[in-house]
Amino acid sequence: MITEIGIVAGEIWHYLDKHKEATLSELFNNLGRPKELVLMSLGWLAREGHVVVRLENNEYKINLR
Repeated sequence: MITEIGIVAGEIWHYLDKHKEATLSELFNNLGRPKELVLMSLGWLAREGHVVVRLENNEYKINLR
């Protein structure tokens, strides 16, 4: 499971590097991964200080730090 979380974290990183910012819904829809796995991977990136997650207009927005 840890390996898969790391792989999806890399996919999130590349998506944000290309698009600069994404909503949580965009990540769910465009990565094609289970929501739970996206959330675990995003949590890992946030805990490591690689992404900024903020609530804006009732939607979570994410960008690279």
